[in-house]
Amino acid sequence: MKNKIIILGIESSCDDSSASIVTSDKEILANIVISQNNEHSVYNGVVPEIAARSHMQNLDKAVTLALGQAKINLHQIDAIAATCGPGLIGGVIVGSMFAKGMASALKIPFIAVNHLEGHALTARLVSNIAYPYLLLLISGGHCQFVEIKDLGKYKILGQTLDDAVGEAFDKVAKMLYLPFPGGPQIEKRASIGNPKAYILPKPIINQPNCDMSFSGLKTAVKILIDTLQPLDENKSNDVAASFQYTIGEILKNKLTQAIKIYSKNNTNNIIVAAGGVAANKYLSSVLTEAALANGFKFVTLPIQLCTDNAAMIAYAGLERFNKNKFNDLNFCPRARWSLEEVK
Repeated sequence: MKNKIIILGIESSCDDSSASIVTSDKEILANIVISQNNEHSVYNGVVPEIAARSHMQNLDKAVTLALGQAKINLHQIDAIAATCGPGLIGGVIVGSMFAKGMASALKIPFIAVNHLEGHALTARLVSNIAYPYLLLLISGGHCQFVEIKDLGKYKILGQTLDDAVGEAFDKVAKMLYLPFPGGPQIEKRASIGNPKAYILPKPIINQPNCDMSFSGLKTAVKILIDTLQPLDENKSNDVAASFQYTIGEILKNKLTQAIKIYSKNNTNNIIVAAGGVAANKYLSSVLTEAALANGFKFVTLPIQLCTDNAAMIAYAGLERFNKNKFNDLNFCPRARWSLEEVK
């Protein structure tokens, strides 16, 4: 262990409090995630104030559990990396201040990590993937195709013009009165529904770019549900399946467009899917087929690394540590922080 760099990662951008310890040989010694689903389920969505207060209670526990699982002590940590944006600003502030306090007390480097960069680089933690590669980031708050050129060099090729795909899943689940969190519930219901039961719109699908739009699709689902009242279980399953199928068709089309744009400047034919929605097995299957049809290898992540977790933050911190990219303790957390602004 003496010859290894050890990074402690802190993640608190939304409703999961997480601490992870990753070494320079890409070993995840611990990855503790404390869920807040019970606190938010009564509201059928994440309440920012409750999330921030829960992070204050959970982060110390998460770090203690991570150290115990890794069988190391704080004085063996070489640097602390924390999500400093984008995200729910209350939670981001709690996590970043917690990490800064520890770094200051231990007199070790503090590394401010962009949450999206954490998702973007996770494939390099679990697979031997070289720069550059194409990223499809699909989560509750983001949906974009990004050219990952190198550490701190990212170009957005296309993105949603309104809602993220994960938000669309959660909102449709809420319309169907499914439990929180909604994304996995939609996938479960869709698996026993008829994906061709209802024809739903595919906004801007024919435009020759890889931008996306999901707001109109959400509205169309709401109108459909209103016309199907009373909504029994079979109808609900068919709506879920038709919605998921439509999302798949949109992403498949836009993936092909993104590959065309990316391939103009790159020959490394790899596309990585990251973010919570990447855990959806149906969408992963559809996108894998589309990637293969275009001569690309489609790389998916272990489910536990798709959703928000601190291992991805620790690993991004490790890459930055190796390039001596440290941050002052006066670094300001950000609610909005584009990948193209990361240096």
